[in-house]
Amino acid sequence: MRKVRIGLVQARWEGSVSDEKEIRKNVEKMIQKHEAYAETASKEGVHILCFQELFFGPYFCAEQKPLWYKFAEPIPGPLSDRMSKLAKNNNLILIAPMYEEELAGTYYNTAIIFDNTGKLLGTYRKTHIPHLGPGFWEKYYFKPGNLGYPVFETMYGKIGIYICYDRHFPEGARALGLNGAEIVFNPSATVQGLSDHLWKLEQPAHAVANGYFIAAINRVGESPWKMGTFYGSSYVANPRGEIVKQASPDKDELLIVDIDLDMIKEVRSTWQFYRDRRPDLYGDLCDP
Repeated sequence: MRKVRIGLVQARWEGSVSDEKEIRKNVEKMIQKHEAYAETASKEGVHILCFQELFFGPYFCAEQKPLWYKFAEPIPGPLSDRMSKLAKNNNLILIAPMYEEELAGTYYNTAIIFDNTGKLLGTYRKTHIPHLGPGFWEKYYFKPGNLGYPVFETMYGKIGIYICYDRHFPEGARALGLNGAEIVFNPSATVQGLSDHLWKLEQPAHAVANGYFIAAINRVGESPWKMGTFYGSSYVANPRGEIVKQASPDKDELLIVDIDLDMIKEVRSTWQFYRDRRPDLYGDLCDP
């Protein structure tokens, strides 16, 4: 058996977004909150830990202000260095979604992944960028990702990353499977009324269609801009599409889930979706 223990952190932003000084103070509190969860996860024997989308702060895409460009950082940089040490000190594979500055004026919604020695295994940049109400004005802040769908080899399995709005697009979910992903993490920030129904529908469907595990993370708490309430409900779905375990809709929480990666081979031996694909007939899908 290939047993793996996964940890997912869902957390609320606490504090003001009234000015830069207040924001920076509360960003530090948010980072410290996640560092504490990493320490707890380590003590609980977690192997792979994933934080929520843009974990270090509020979901600031609810407004369009150049102030937030100041919170983007290069990789490597102060936040990624801090996450590297966190992974090493707690013996974790760590996925930390952040705001990346590739160069002046060029920004991405990015997730970085470290192994348990603190080595940066790589990055994934969010591919599909929404721009719609209420308060998901992401094209103001992010370029579409340009790194494709990498899969990261770790001592606990092959990991893919898909970020929030990406989950509405089955093409990337399939690409991750074809690239060998065994667990796909989807850190998110999504609110009630917009996607509650889809939250439990799409990602288990990706797990079934591609024969891998999905770990879905969503933050909790009301948006400081009153654009909605993040409903948590983070979960892990297995290759049969079953939700193995789910977090609460409204509490800061470290969800710990034990999975067996041997289920992937068992399920794929039953449902031969990869064998029966017809890519020779899918060319129209690539037409603009």
